[in-house]
Amino acid sequence: LKLGFTRSTSEHVVYLRGQSDRRLVVGVYVDDLVITGDNHSDIDKFKEEMKSTFQMSDLGLLKYYLGLEVVQAEDGITLCQRGYAAKILEGAGLAGCKPSKTPMEPRLKLSKLSTAPAVDSTQYRSIVGSLRYLVNSRPDLAFSVGYVSRFMENPTTEHMAAVKRVLRYISGTLHYGCQYKRKREAQLMGYSDSDHAGDIDTRKSTSGVLFFLGNNLITWQSQKQKVVALSTCEAEYMAATTAACQGVWLARLLAELKGKESSAISLKIDNQSAFQLSKNPVFHDRSKHIDVRYHYIRECIEEDRVKVESIGTAEQLADILTKALGQDRFCELRSRIGVINVQNLRKT
Repeated sequence: LKLGFTRSTSEHVVYLRGQSDRRLVVGVYVDDLVITGDNHSDIDKFKEEMKSTFQMSDLGLLKYYLGLEVVQAEDGITLCQRGYAAKILEGAGLAGCKPSKTPMEPRLKLSKLSTAPAVDSTQYRSIVGSLRYLVNSRPDLAFSVGYVSRFMENPTTEHMAAVKRVLRYISGTLHYGCQYKRKREAQLMGYSDSDHAGDIDTRKSTSGVLFFLGNNLITWQSQKQKVVALSTCEAEYMAATTAACQGVWLARLLAELKGKESSAISLKIDNQSAFQLSKNPVFHDRSKHIDVRYHYIRECIEEDRVKVESIGTAEQLADILTKALGQDRFCELRSRIGVINVQNLRKT
């Protein structure tokens, strides 16, 4: 702040200085800084300012950050956590195991009331906790890791078998990560989806939310909903509201980074009933019981902050975050959201 930076109101670990092509953006995590900007002289000046104030070292172009392996090239950037994933496999005793094509068996249903023998809960929590951090660069793992996280309290051999399936999938996709291609004036676009009553213990549904900047996936979320949905329409409507909240925040943050006014986001929904319900301000028997907070999306649409679009089920990319899919569909969606073998890309 003493050096003339302002803290972002949307994300408190981001600091901004300057305007237009002299914009300098700094991300802070404890004592680590990530610096970016268009003007190299401004970046060098800031580094010298920091070195004169603190004892610091300059590690140069970003290559490794909090377990993330970063490769920057002329056409874009790739992120992966190969080293971290290998350590998880080694710690679980599955290094070099036979790989699996998908992280979870299709239509698999597990219960907290499992009668199978119990397993070491400390080991289970340690593995699942490590996997949750791996999801930071692996959206293809978001649903499966979120699902096995529901059984932390009293895990059994059934739950551990599901975790080992995830680990076997990781073994075969160690070098997979996200690819980000350079593109100017990219637009923010989101996808929201939901299953219905997928949790057999609580009958709650799972929301899946993806947001792209241009063709690049920047955020993803797979989370069990807080309340029980009475219909597929209601489950999808609640997922869309979650996506709207995320999208409005992202639009505001991007506007701050660019120094411009935020624009409306595009949100794609594949359920016609939820699509109509989000645009229709009239309350009727089908929607009167829905918690008031889930009608936030209507306000966003009325104020032109969110534009909802209807798409076909085959085009719903967030499907990968709501349920365990078959191999063909899973691999198709994994590729379409930008999760690829970054090792092959670097070789070419």
